Amino acid sequence: MILFLGPLMQLSMDCPCDLADGLKVILAPRSWARCLTDMRWLRNQVIAPLTEELVFRACMLPMLAPCMGLGPAVFTCPLFFGVAHFHHIIEQLRFRQSSVGNIFLSAAFQFSYTAVFGAYTAFLFIRTGHLIGPVLCHSFCNYMGFPAVCAALEHPQRRPLLAGYALGVGLFLLLLQPLTDPKLYGSLPLCVLLERAGDSEAPLCS
Repeated sequence: MILFLGPLMQLSMDCPCDLADGLKVILAPRSWARCLTDMRWLRNQVIAPLTEELVFRACMLPMLAPCMGLGPAVFTCPLFFGVAHFHHIIEQLRFRQSSVGNIFLSAAFQFSYTAVFGAYTAFLFIRTGHLIGPVLCHSFCNYMGFPAVCAALEHPQRRPLLAGYALGVGLFLLLLQPLTDPKLYGSLPLCVLLERAGDSEAPLCS
Protein backbone atom coordinates (compact mmCIF):
# COMPACT_ATOMS: atom_id res chain seq x y z
CA MET A 1 0.00 0.00 0.00
CA ILE A 2 2.98 2.32 0.61
CA LEU A 3 3.96 1.96 -3.05
CA PHE A 4 0.45 3.21 -3.96
CA LEU A 5 0.70 6.32 -1.77
CA GLY A 6 0.41 8.58 -4.85
CA PRO A 7 -2.64 6.82 -6.34
CA LEU A 8 -4.30 6.72 -2.90
CA MET A 9 -3.77 10.48 -2.54
CA GLN A 10 -5.20 10.90 -6.03
CA LEU A 11 -8.31 8.93 -5.07
CA SER A 12 -8.82 10.98 -1.93
CA MET A 13 -8.38 14.28 -3.82
CA ASP A 14 -10.87 13.27 -6.51
CA CYS A 15 -13.41 11.75 -4.10
CA PRO A 16 -16.50 13.97 -3.74
CA CYS A 17 -17.07 12.93 -0.10
CA ASP A 18 -14.90 13.72 2.93
CA LEU A 19 -12.91 11.15 4.92
CA ALA A 20 -15.60 10.53 7.55
CA ASP A 21 -18.28 9.86 4.94
CA GLY A 22 -15.91 7.64 2.97
CA LEU A 23 -15.15 5.53 6.04
CA LYS A 24 -18.86 5.18 6.79
CA VAL A 25 -19.44 3.82 3.28
CA ILE A 26 -16.47 1.43 3.50
CA LEU A 27 -17.48 0.07 6.91
CA ALA A 28 -21.22 -0.14 6.24
CA PRO A 29 -22.50 -3.75 6.28
CA ARG A 30 -24.77 -2.93 3.31
CA SER A 31 -21.73 -2.04 1.17
CA TRP A 32 -20.03 -5.34 2.00
CA ALA A 33 -23.24 -7.27 1.36
CA ARG A 34 -23.46 -5.63 -2.08
CA CYS A 35 -19.84 -6.59 -2.82
CA LEU A 36 -20.36 -10.19 -1.74
CA THR A 37 -23.24 -10.57 -4.17
CA ASP A 38 -21.29 -9.03 -7.07
CA MET A 39 -19.60 -11.84 -9.03
CA ARG A 40 -17.11 -9.49 -10.67
CA TRP A 41 -16.01 -8.16 -7.27
CA LEU A 42 -15.71 -11.69 -5.90
CA ARG A 43 -13.65 -12.75 -8.93
CA ASN A 44 -11.26 -9.79 -8.79
CA GLN A 45 -10.87 -9.38 -5.03
CA VAL A 46 -11.24 -12.92 -3.65
CA ILE A 47 -11.23 -15.79 -6.14
CA ALA A 48 -8.50 -14.63 -8.55
CA PRO A 49 -6.00 -13.52 -5.85
CA LEU A 50 -6.51 -16.70 -3.82
CA THR A 51 -6.38 -19.21 -6.69
CA GLU A 52 -3.61 -17.50 -8.67
CA GLU A 53 -1.33 -17.10 -5.65
CA LEU A 54 -2.05 -20.69 -4.63
CA VAL A 55 -1.13 -22.00 -8.10
CA PHE A 56 1.71 -19.69 -9.15
CA ARG A 57 3.35 -19.12 -5.77
CA ALA A 58 2.44 -21.84 -3.26
CA CYS A 59 2.46 -24.71 -5.80
CA MET A 60 4.75 -23.68 -8.64
CA LEU A 61 7.61 -22.11 -6.66
CA PRO A 62 8.29 -25.23 -4.54
CA MET A 63 8.47 -27.26 -7.78
CA LEU A 64 10.79 -24.87 -9.63
CA ALA A 65 13.11 -23.78 -6.81
CA PRO A 66 14.80 -27.17 -6.14
CA CYS A 67 15.50 -27.54 -9.88
CA MET A 68 16.88 -24.09 -10.68
CA GLY A 69 17.43 -22.30 -7.36
CA LEU A 70 15.37 -19.56 -5.71
CA GLY A 71 16.61 -16.61 -7.77
CA PRO A 72 15.80 -18.04 -11.23
CA ALA A 73 12.52 -19.51 -9.90
CA VAL A 74 11.41 -16.06 -8.68
CA PHE A 75 11.80 -14.69 -12.22
CA THR A 76 10.61 -17.78 -14.13
CA CYS A 77 7.37 -18.36 -12.23
CA PRO A 78 5.95 -14.88 -13.08
CA LEU A 79 6.36 -15.61 -16.80
CA PHE A 80 3.74 -18.35 -16.48
CA PHE A 81 1.65 -15.91 -14.43
CA GLY A 82 1.89 -13.31 -17.20
CA VAL A 83 0.97 -15.80 -19.94
CA ALA A 84 -2.05 -16.88 -17.88
CA HIS A 85 -3.49 -13.39 -18.42
CA PHE A 86 -3.41 -13.68 -22.22
CA HIS A 87 -7.08 -14.70 -22.17
CA HIS A 88 -7.81 -10.95 -22.09
CA ILE A 89 -6.59 -10.81 -25.72
CA ILE A 90 -9.23 -13.34 -26.73
CA GLU A 91 -11.95 -11.38 -24.91
CA GLN A 92 -10.95 -8.09 -26.52
CA LEU A 93 -10.65 -9.61 -30.01
CA ARG A 94 -13.96 -11.40 -29.61
CA PHE A 95 -15.85 -8.26 -28.63
CA ARG A 96 -13.88 -5.95 -30.98
CA GLN A 97 -13.00 -3.61 -28.11
CA SER A 98 -10.13 -1.98 -30.02
CA SER A 99 -7.89 -2.38 -33.06
CA VAL A 100 -5.77 -5.54 -33.26
CA GLY A 101 -2.55 -3.54 -32.87
CA ASN A 102 -3.77 -1.76 -29.73
CA ILE A 103 -5.01 -5.03 -28.25
CA PHE A 104 -1.61 -6.68 -28.67
CA LEU A 105 0.23 -3.61 -27.35
CA SER A 106 -2.06 -3.65 -24.32
CA ALA A 107 -1.41 -7.39 -23.86
CA ALA A 108 2.37 -6.87 -24.01
CA PHE A 109 2.13 -4.10 -21.42
CA GLN A 110 -0.09 -6.21 -19.18
CA PHE A 111 2.28 -9.17 -19.51
CA SER A 112 5.18 -6.94 -18.44
CA TYR A 113 3.61 -5.54 -15.29
CA THR A 114 1.96 -8.83 -14.26
CA ALA A 115 5.38 -10.51 -14.58
CA VAL A 116 6.97 -7.81 -12.38
CA PHE A 117 4.12 -8.11 -9.87
CA GLY A 118 4.49 -11.91 -9.92
CA ALA A 119 8.19 -11.61 -9.09
CA TYR A 120 7.32 -9.32 -6.18
CA THR A 121 4.69 -11.66 -4.72
CA ALA A 122 7.07 -14.61 -5.19
CA PHE A 123 9.65 -12.61 -3.21
CA LEU A 124 7.03 -11.99 -0.50
CA PHE A 125 6.06 -15.65 -0.35
CA ILE A 126 9.67 -16.79 0.03
CA ARG A 127 10.68 -14.15 2.56
CA THR A 128 7.61 -14.50 4.82
CA GLY A 129 6.75 -18.18 4.32
CA HIS A 130 3.05 -17.28 4.20
CA LEU A 131 0.51 -16.99 1.37
CA ILE A 132 -1.62 -14.32 3.06
CA GLY A 133 0.76 -11.47 2.12
CA PRO A 134 0.76 -12.21 -1.63
CA VAL A 135 -3.03 -12.77 -1.62
CA LEU A 136 -3.73 -9.43 0.11
CA CYS A 137 -1.30 -7.60 -2.19
CA HIS A 138 -2.92 -9.21 -5.23
CA SER A 139 -6.41 -8.23 -4.08
CA PHE A 140 -5.35 -4.66 -3.31
CA CYS A 141 -3.58 -4.24 -6.68
CA ASN A 142 -6.61 -5.64 -8.51
CA TYR A 143 -8.71 -3.00 -6.80
CA MET A 144 -6.32 -0.12 -7.48
CA GLY A 145 -5.33 -1.02 -11.04
CA PHE A 146 -2.24 0.40 -12.70
CA PRO A 147 -1.37 3.89 -11.36
CA ALA A 148 -2.83 6.70 -13.50
CA VAL A 149 0.47 8.54 -13.91
CA CYS A 150 -0.70 10.55 -16.94
CA ALA A 151 -3.75 11.78 -15.01
CA ALA A 152 -1.46 12.72 -12.11
CA LEU A 153 0.72 14.81 -14.44
CA GLU A 154 -2.36 16.78 -15.57
CA HIS A 155 -3.94 17.02 -12.11
CA PRO A 156 -4.59 20.54 -10.69
CA GLN A 157 -2.63 19.52 -7.56
CA ARG A 158 0.08 17.66 -9.42
CA ARG A 159 3.03 18.88 -7.29
CA PRO A 160 1.90 17.31 -3.97
CA LEU A 161 0.52 14.37 -5.92
CA LEU A 162 3.83 13.66 -7.70
CA ALA A 163 5.62 14.14 -4.37
CA GLY A 164 3.31 11.43 -2.98
CA TYR A 165 4.19 9.14 -5.90
CA ALA A 166 7.93 9.67 -5.31
CA LEU A 167 7.62 9.29 -1.53
CA GLY A 168 5.65 6.06 -1.96
CA VAL A 169 8.29 4.52 -4.23
CA GLY A 170 11.09 5.66 -1.91
CA LEU A 171 9.46 4.28 1.25
CA PHE A 172 8.59 1.03 -0.53
CA LEU A 173 12.23 0.44 -1.51
CA LEU A 174 13.48 1.51 1.92
CA LEU A 175 11.11 -0.74 3.90
CA LEU A 176 10.94 -3.78 1.60
CA GLN A 177 13.89 -5.67 3.07
CA PRO A 178 13.37 -4.91 6.80
CA LEU A 179 9.61 -5.62 6.75
CA THR A 180 10.13 -8.94 4.95
CA ASP A 181 13.02 -10.05 7.16
CA PRO A 182 12.57 -13.85 7.55
CA LYS A 183 13.44 -13.54 11.26
CA LEU A 184 10.05 -11.86 11.78
CA TYR A 185 8.08 -14.79 10.36
CA GLY A 186 9.56 -17.97 11.85
CA SER A 187 10.04 -21.10 9.79
CA LEU A 188 10.07 -20.63 6.00
CA PRO A 189 8.73 -23.81 4.33
CA LEU A 190 10.34 -23.18 0.94
CA CYS A 191 13.74 -22.49 2.50
CA VAL A 192 13.45 -25.65 4.60
CA LEU A 193 12.69 -27.58 1.40
CA LEU A 194 15.81 -26.17 -0.25
CA GLU A 195 17.95 -27.00 2.78
CA ARG A 196 16.79 -30.61 2.55
CA ALA A 197 17.67 -30.57 -1.15
CA GLY A 198 21.19 -29.40 -0.27
CA ASP A 199 20.89 -25.68 -1.13
CA SER A 200 21.59 -24.05 2.22
CA GLU A 201 22.90 -20.72 0.85
CA ALA A 202 19.73 -19.27 -0.72
CA PRO A 203 20.19 -15.49 -0.20
CA LEU A 204 16.45 -14.74 -0.07
CA CYS A 205 16.11 -17.00 2.99
CA SER A 206 18.27 -14.81 5.21
